[in-house]
Amino acid sequence: MSGTVVAALQIGSDPRGKAATLEAILGFEAEIAASGASLVVMPEALLGGYPKGEDFGTRLGYRLPEGRAAFARYHANAVDLDGPEVAALAGLSDRTGAAIVLGVIERAGSTLYCTALFIEPGRGLVAKHRKLMPTGLERLIWAKGDGSTMPVVESRAGRLGAAICWENHMPLFRAAMYAKNVEIWCAPTVDDRDVWRSTMRHIAHEGRCFLVSACQVMGSPGELGTQADRWETDRPLIRGGSMIVGPLGDVLAGPIEMETALITATIDTAELAGARYDLDVVGHYARPDIFELRVNETPRPGVAMRVDPDEAG
Repeated sequence: MSGTVVAALQIGSDPRGKAATLEAILGFEAEIAASGASLVVMPEALLGGYPKGEDFGTRLGYRLPEGRAAFARYHANAVDLDGPEVAALAGLSDRTGAAIVLGVIERAGSTLYCTALFIEPGRGLVAKHRKLMPTGLERLIWAKGDGSTMPVVESRAGRLGAAICWENHMPLFRAAMYAKNVEIWCAPTVDDRDVWRSTMRHIAHEGRCFLVSACQVMGSPGELGTQADRWETDRPLIRGGSMIVGPLGDVLAGPIEMETALITATIDTAELAGARYDLDVVGHYARPDIFELRVNETPRPGVAMRVDPDEAG
């Protein structure tokens, strides 16, 4: 079959920090190059970490000093988009010829975002998507993204879009991205449940797109020397489950569990027109005479500075 190779790198954040995690990512350079992949998707919060089990010392109505210290450490381990980690990943993309979509904890002043970065060979960082809706306790540590970072990126592999973890459960977000004609849906995640795999197959089938889901893999609290309230000491915190799915919901590669590995599949985006013949949820199957979705992609900064041209010196 003619087409292009896409890949998911199942890997976990190193508890020693972002430098050690970056070293582990770069250690896959030879394998990525040998695979011929034009796209590699990596998990949510890979650089910066997903602190599963941490409560950051927060109680309703007050915060504990140790929680502030924990957040300060987490903030220090986050990534600046103009920093050395992103530059190193751009170099990896250049050397392997693969576009990279990966999850980071983005540092913007004192605020953190759970972000997916789009890195292209020869172009470096070309776009970002900030998670629109952090889930549960994530809302304590991550700010919400706005509609201005919902890109679709033209890549050698195809038209790339990204939804991070439980954003994939947001029907209106999915509809907005389908309307942008996403060909390869990238899903960085830390959700290792069986039902997640059903969700991934559903989205590929619903959107008639190829899908690459990359999940972190992390050992048990006992192995990592950490604690997680009401979590078995020997139970893995995240067991993986990365997979690649075709536009009719067929699993092309994976899922794999409890190992760090690169999985690949050969896809052909020319198949998508045929796949959408009987179901195009934003086209002939949309019923716009009944349903309408409005999407606001205006940037929403906390402070917007404006100079009145009539008063400018």
